[in-house]
Amino acid sequence: MIRSILALLVLHLLTSLPAAPSPLVLSAFAVPKLDMLILATAMILAKDGYLGRIIRIAGTVALGLVTILKCADLAMRESLGRNFNPVADLPLIDALVRLVAGTVGVWAAIGAVIAAILAGMTMLYALWWALGVLGRSGRYLAWSIGGLAVAILLLAPVTLPNWTFARDRGLLAASTITELRDFRVQARLDPMQQIPKPFSKIDRDVLVIFLESYGRTSFDTPFYAQRHLETLSQAQRRLSDAGLTMRSGFLTSPTHGGQSWLAHSTFMNGMTIGDQTRYQASIASGRQTLFHHAQRGGFYTAAIMPAITRAWPEGLTMGFDEIFADGDLGYQGLPFNWITMPDQFTLTALDRIRNAQPRPVFAEVALISSHAPWVPVPQMVDWDQVGDGTIFSDMAQAGDSPKEVWRDRDRVRSQYRDAIDYTLQAVMEYAGRQGRNAPLMVLVGDHQAATSIGLDDRRQVPIHIIGPAALVDLTADWGLTSGLIPPDDAAPLPMDQMRDNLLRSFSLPVDVPPA
Repeated sequence: MIRSILALLVLHLLTSLPAAPSPLVLSAFAVPKLDMLILATAMILAKDGYLGRIIRIAGTVALGLVTILKCADLAMRESLGRNFNPVADLPLIDALVRLVAGTVGVWAAIGAVIAAILAGMTMLYALWWALGVLGRSGRYLAWSIGGLAVAILLLAPVTLPNWTFARDRGLLAASTITELRDFRVQARLDPMQQIPKPFSKIDRDVLVIFLESYGRTSFDTPFYAQRHLETLSQAQRRLSDAGLTMRSGFLTSPTHGGQSWLAHSTFMNGMTIGDQTRYQASIASGRQTLFHHAQRGGFYTAAIMPAITRAWPEGLTMGFDEIFADGDLGYQGLPFNWITMPDQFTLTALDRIRNAQPRPVFAEVALISSHAPWVPVPQMVDWDQVGDGTIFSDMAQAGDSPKEVWRDRDRVRSQYRDAIDYTLQAVMEYAGRQGRNAPLMVLVGDHQAATSIGLDDRRQVPIHIIGPAALVDLTADWGLTSGLIPPDDAAPLPMDQMRDNLLRSFSLPVDVPPA
């Protein structure tokens, strides 16, 4: 009898597991789920014969898979603010492991992987064992469970939550596969290919700079806005005094809380790329990115990617003449945990790359100091003292470890606020140092921080256009406003419009096909 009760408890816990975090999560386990009672009753009545073995195998596989997907949903909702896509998100497992390794250490990441595998195997064994025990139980237990099922039917609406969850995930997988096929067809249709010489109005370097985790919360949430708006106001005055013009607004990002590459890809492809499947499809589709068009316009194209620490073969399909990853930028200082180098050094390395090129440069730059875990936060140094980056080594060892900081959510938010402020200082000072030959700079936030950190669940990020007035004013019809601080009621523009906006605004009118 005790074994049967334990078996029912195992089924109850697995079938009652919620798929989304909630303050009322314990209430999910209060009442047994109807599909659990049906499975238990079927197993008891079928006994341990041929039919029972079929039910036992099918039940273990089906309920085990549902449980794994629910756990993936819980992890994804907490970290990225969305559900897990069983087709598109499997490649993220590797990125997650590497992020854990950079945050709390390699051995901790290995331990987490081993623990996850053992937990999955333990769950499947417990499920197999529970169904086997029920298959050897007496029929009186089936009558008891059946009575409980009738009572639940009489007292509550008829629902089969695990069946509904499995059906929804199956439909999501099927639609993703269909979307992948359709995306590949659409990605080949690019009217911008008709432009004979893209960006023919630009006579200087163009820098598309992504600011990690920089979102609208820096403008709307008092805890962040008080600091960040002051930094932007000071920068606006300095840049104006330097003879530069600015326009700013907001974009709708395809992602939230992470997966920066989806925002980068959306911006450069001119199509919404909101998951890993569409990202992979964009790579395989032959779609001409912003940087392919810049190559056709005669620019030297480069990707400055300090977060890339290993081979990035897909980058070779994105229109870059050259990719400068972590090991190519010359940083000799210590890393800031997961952050390979501070943004000020990345921008200094960018100038070295620009100065070495006889042709105008069209570059994508990823600034990463404001990426989690936000510990420690670098400090600005004199630009002439940056050198090989060893000046930052003492900063990289300062303060508490991520493990200590992340025990307190308020401390995490403070670190996030400081990190964004540092990135804004670095990039705005960089812009102000460019002088009369200042490049055209497009500064873009990639995504908001996770809602629990950023205190904002909107997928809205800032965009700033900075450069000579003759070029910046060509973006006047985009809906941006003058300066670095858009009005509170500024409506966001779709990020997937930016590639074509840039091409249309900065190519000669006779070159641009109708919208």
